Amino acid sequence: MDATTHSHATPETHHDEHGHEHHELGFWRKYVFSTDHKVIGIQYGISGLLFLFFGFCLMMLMRWQLAYPGQALPLIGNALGHFFGPGSMPDGKMTPEFYNSLGAMHGTIMIFAGVVPIAFAAFGNFVVPLQIGAPDMTFPKVNAASYWAFVVGAIIMLVSFFVPGGAAKGGWTSYTPLGVIADTGPNFHPFFNGQTLWLLGFIFLITSSLLGAINFITTIIQLRAPGLTWMRLPFFVWAQFVTAFLLLLAFPPLEAAVIMQFMDRVASTSFFMPTGLVVNGAPLYISGGGSPLLWQHLFWFLGHPEVYVLILPGMGIVAEIIANNSRKPLWGYKSLVFAALVLGFLSFIVWAHHMWLTGMGSAVSAFFQTTTLIISIPSVIILSAFFISLWGGSIRFTVPMLFATAFLPMFGIGGLTGIPLAFNSADLYLHDTYYVIAHFHYIVAPGTIFALFAGIYYWFPKATGRMMNDFWGKVHFWPSFVCMNVIFLPMFLQGMLGMHRRWYDGGQGWNVSGEHIWGLTGFQWNTPISIAAWVMGLAQIPFIINFFHSIWKGRKVENDNPWDATTLEWTAPSPPGHGNFIKAPVAYRGPYEYSLPRRGKDYTMQNEPIEASEMTVAHPAREPVLRA
Repeated sequence: MDATTHSHATPETHHDEHGHEHHELGFWRKYVFSTDHKVIGIQYGISGLLFLFFGFCLMMLMRWQLAYPGQALPLIGNALGHFFGPGSMPDGKMTPEFYNSLGAMHGTIMIFAGVVPIAFAAFGNFVVPLQIGAPDMTFPKVNAASYWAFVVGAIIMLVSFFVPGGAAKGGWTSYTPLGVIADTGPNFHPFFNGQTLWLLGFIFLITSSLLGAINFITTIIQLRAPGLTWMRLPFFVWAQFVTAFLLLLAFPPLEAAVIMQFMDRVASTSFFMPTGLVVNGAPLYISGGGSPLLWQHLFWFLGHPEVYVLILPGMGIVAEIIANNSRKPLWGYKSLVFAALVLGFLSFIVWAHHMWLTGMGSAVSAFFQTTTLIISIPSVIILSAFFISLWGGSIRFTVPMLFATAFLPMFGIGGLTGIPLAFNSADLYLHDTYYVIAHFHYIVAPGTIFALFAGIYYWFPKATGRMMNDFWGKVHFWPSFVCMNVIFLPMFLQGMLGMHRRWYDGGQGWNVSGEHIWGLTGFQWNTPISIAAWVMGLAQIPFIINFFHSIWKGRKVENDNPWDATTLEWTAPSPPGHGNFIKAPVAYRGPYEYSLPRRGKDYTMQNEPIEASEMTVAHPAREPVLRA
């Protein structure tokens, strides 16, 4: 079957289905256990935002301990001690064990319960079927199962804070053998302990992503509207397509590894446990013969594609918003598509650059250094195409555009600072320092998360029929933008002073961190960084109020296309009903037909037929022949 042909409902059936479903579905089936891709997308989005905020709060607690180590946290310190249980914050002072828990759970929750659910699942579920003209996802019940597997996994992660001994302490990477021997002994339940529950929750989160990935790939291949050929797809759909393949291929090895580490903990196997371990002066009696390094390989085989799982949907969102707000076509559409495909492929052969300190041979390290340098090329192609797309544009600095344009230099800083880490000689010094934290967070925080905010402001009117407030959007953007840089830029300096990312005392005992750089010692930089982090927390309050207030009280959109955009989702009602489109869409042209000559308006939607006057102009995305 031709990939672009499928049994689209006729306009009449769309209308009948909408009316029919409206009467039959009760509240629970319509809004809670829904199989509608739009409802599931919104569920993923709101859940992901809640977990993002929770993960951010964990980090804000860590920043107190780093800026003022050993001091009682004012106002809420004692209350947190009661909330998280004994051994967390006695007398309002953070214990090293609780700091480790916060670090492990901050990373896990932000990535696997926050950014991935929003970037991939929320935007993918809501936007992709609309952009390709589909009535829903291919497997609606699998879609619902994906969301509820995510909920179960995330709840298990949260519950782990309240079991005896608290949440996981083995870092967000759960390296063995620490990940196997942590949270064991007489003071811990053999199963209901933080580290074991972390692994169990992770199994559910991985399963959720795999179910979503299968669904996305099938939907994009099978359910595109007539005429929507591969090179007429919006770049956002391409980004989600590549992301789905990354998840589908990279998560199964990690799921197998997580199950093996789980068995090491609860069934005394030794997949990752070597013979001859001595813990606290006593030999560990285990069967042995396992390989701790095997865990690192399996973890990072997912862990590096995961970085592109975080960034590719963000790039897709930014592409849509830049084209829309510069009022011109994306520059180099085909090079963008091929760069994304190459990025996806290369992301599978760079994982060992996270492991330079494991003593690999020079031949293997030379291979991974080379691939790591090569993978920067498609990233630079994508970023350059975005910058060139702005050139000569009639730019509108709407709130989505502010976040999208801020994404560009921030992602650039994150990418360029990764290049020194690609060399094992430089990484020998920088590994596990704040330099790595700064590099990674520049990509994911002012990079991906800014792209996610841009997408929320951009597609909010499609999801709700109402606009978010412009003024409060700018009040949200500017402090967030400034604070992001005040937080992460000094961390490069701290890293170059050799300050370790996991020291719970903020590095005050490290002699080099006493050296002055830019007027402060490495340790003293912790204070302005922490203040900026807390201010950034306050800067999210306007967004939270704006978001929920606008759902019910926001200004209603005057039409279904408030941004004067060109892609197919803007031909659907706002918000779209069941089946999405009143009339099944047909695509006649490429996704970014802005500012065409000899037209009355500066945008031409994908479902507008080619006019005779256009036929004289050769254009690769405008074949007049429509495939049946």
